[in-house]
Amino acid sequence: MEIDGLGSEELFRAAEAGDADPFRRIDQDHELARILALRNEDERSLIHVAAGSGHVEIVRILAAAGPGSVDASDEEGWTPLQSAASSGHAKVVEVLLQAGADVQKQNNGGRTALHYAASKNRVEIARALILAGAKIDKKDKVGCTPLHRAASAGHASVCELLLEEGANVDVTDGQGQTPLMQATICGHDQVAFLLLRNGADIDIEDKEGFTVLGRAPDTLRAALVDAAKAMLEG
Repeated sequence: MEIDGLGSEELFRAAEAGDADPFRRIDQDHELARILALRNEDERSLIHVAAGSGHVEIVRILAAAGPGSVDASDEEGWTPLQSAASSGHAKVVEVLLQAGADVQKQNNGGRTALHYAASKNRVEIARALILAGAKIDKKDKVGCTPLHRAASAGHASVCELLLEEGANVDVTDGQGQTPLMQATICGHDQVAFLLLRNGADIDIEDKEGFTVLGRAPDTLRAALVDAAKAMLEG
């Protein structure tokens, strides 16, 4: 397939490299429809590739050409918004949201764009997604919320944002584990203390009957006990 003298592989290379010239030249409706339908070997569209690479102008052109394209899914169910959020391209996220991208859409793993912003410590992107209506406590296929993802990765700043926006501090995943448990297991003591300060319950048991203290490494257990006591006494 050729469009304006360019093959599909050339268009995908241009989208990845940020070369907007070919897209500026495509202004006929039938050509726009054809390029929006193009997919590479991973079922990613041109807007997927441009969004994941952070190329704002190309994303804007393609989103304006076909608003429905902003919610296209690749073979793993990823949308352009999820790709941009995961890669940290805040301006692209803004353009996609303005074009009506669905902040609630989940990929094959059940994750939304907010899950990826949380797990990658993209604070400003997470804030933009929340302002656009992203559900704070949305669970993925293993029952993890964005707070679980941020806590297990040790991202205190995103955890703080999510908590400020009303995230459930004691939400449990498919294994019955809370964000506090995951932060503790992964050795993220500062995140664990942040969650405790925000009322996290240290006595919740997971599906194997372990509490936070039962899961905590020896180096962290005593500090957690002291922090929990301070919360109770305070």
